[in-house]
Order: sequence, then structure tokens, then C-alpha cells
Amino acid sequence: MIVDLPDTTVSKISKALVNVREEGGAVALGRVLTLVIATRRGIEEEAIEAANDASREHPMRVIVLMAGPLDDPPRLDAQIRVGGDAGASEVVLLQAHGAAGSNAESLVTGLLLPDAPVVVWWPEDTPDVPSRSALGRIAQRRITDAATQDDPHQWVRDLGGHYAPGDTDLAWTRLTRWREQLAAVLDQPPYEPVTAAEVFGGEDSPSTPLLAAWLALQLGIDVTWRYLDADEWEHGIKSVRLTRAGGDILLERPSPATAILTQPGQPSHELAFPRRSLRECLAEELRRLDPDLLYGRVVTDGCALVESPSPKDAP
Repeated sequence: MIVDLPDTTVSKISKALVNVREEGGAVALGRVLTLVIATRRGIEEEAIEAANDASREHPMRVIVLMAGPLDDPPRLDAQIRVGGDAGASEVVLLQAHGAAGSNAESLVTGLLLPDAPVVVWWPEDTPDVPSRSALGRIAQRRITDAATQDDPHQWVRDLGGHYAPGDTDLAWTRLTRWREQLAAVLDQPPYEPVTAAEVFGGEDSPSTPLLAAWLALQLGIDVTWRYLDADEWEHGIKSVRLTRAGGDILLERPSPATAILTQPGQPSHELAFPRRSLRECLAEELRRLDPDLLYGRVVTDGCALVESPSPKDAP
């Protein structure tokens, strides 16, 4: 069900939500959080689709805030989506024109679920310091995405400088499979210490330095990393090599959907290793609403332990 509310107010939207639930049988019971998506017109549907998919695991209210040019006449248009058009969530789209969009906090405050955590996600156009922005101040968790920034690699380098508890970035979330697989390998005999590591990734992969920083922080070793040219590897992380006295461990993608694990004295293993979808990353971040302390240590301490690639290696 879709209900359009042109030239409206936050109070009228709130009343319309109640009416929709009463008339359509949709209920807010079981909603565990409010997800605020701060985006712009033209790219909002991909974010809404990811949120709708994630809502099947995390029932929630989704508020999509899109601010238009400040020189437009002040006006607030809204749309409510429930039922089949909203997954297991209820979606409220707010299109704020002109001065109506000057105070983002006031636009969403009246629509938040009572006594429920607030998560803010910026798919693009992220504020320089998310925790100090109008929406960031009301949120328990703040999700950014280095891959959508104008300079993804500079954004990653700056993460530690403006980190606040509750921050996270999808460049970190995309590393979950890599971290799980590497941790599982090191939990097996012969338990030799790792003395060095190398991480290679594509030019578009802000996750590459984060994985290097995690290894350096967790293992207390020197880690080198490098971006590969597009003709060598196009997208995401290519490989991780861990050096031990008994031989190297290599986890490498020969193709975007698979990885080969090579260990001394063992046959090679082919693993399903596709790049994670936006829906998977968002759903994982919504599983925990407390600060991700490990992420905080990686961006503040771990990144300081690994050097940036030399200019000839940089994209």
C-alpha cells in the first residue's frame, strides 16, 4: 500500500501512519529500531530496496529524508509505504524543499518509534563528521560507505580522525568473510606465529587498507598493502598472504565469486567468496546497536600501524 501526502506536515504524516495501520491492518508491534536514510532523489530506491530486504531480519520503521535545493519554495511532500511495498518495515519518504529541509532533526524526530534505537545511514553525500551532524547526534549507530565517497581512499584515511563510538563504515562490513576465513585458518595447527602479511586489492577497494590495519592490530606484525591496476584486478580485495616459518598461507581470488585457500602440507581449497551485497552489509550492521569497539580500534590505532602505498602504487 502506498499513500501520497503532498504539501504536508510532520504531524499529518504521523496521523496518517496511525490511520494506515488501523485501516490496512499493518501494525508497528515488533519494530525493533528506526532507520533514517539521508539521501537524495534519484538514488533513494536502491537504498530503500536494501532496507526492505534487511527488514525481514530486523523489522523497523524506515524514514527516507531527501532535501531539495534551499532556494526552492518551502514545502514538505511525503509518501508512506506499507505491506508488500515495504517488506517487513514501514517506509516514510520525506521530500523537503527549500527551508523545509533546513532542520533535518526536526523533520524526523516526530516520526521516530518511541523507545527504540535510531540508526542513520548515509548511502552517499556523507557529512564530514557524521557524529556531529544534525542526524548523527540523535543516532546510536551511524553508517557511512567509503565506496560512495568522492575520494574513497582519503575517506578511509580520515576515519580515525573523526571516529566516535557508534560510527561504522560499510568498507569494514565488506571484510567480514575475509576476517572469518583468516581467523579460522589461524585457529588450526600448527599454530606457528605469523611474521608478516601482504594485502592486495583493486583500485576501487577502500576495504584493502582496513584489512591490512586489522591484521597489523590483531597480530602485531608488519603488514604491507597495495592497490592493483585495473588490468590486474578490478574490484574488491584480491589476496592476503600470511608468512609463517613453515610456509605461507595464501587466500586469493582468481575470480570475483571464488577464492583459493593454499596452506603448506594441505590440498588447496576452493571457496565460495562473492562480494557482499548492500543488503547483506546493512543487515549485518543492524544486528548490533552497541558501538563496534573493534572497528574503532582498527580505524584509530590499526590504520596508524600500516603505511600508505607509495605514490607509484596509489590509484
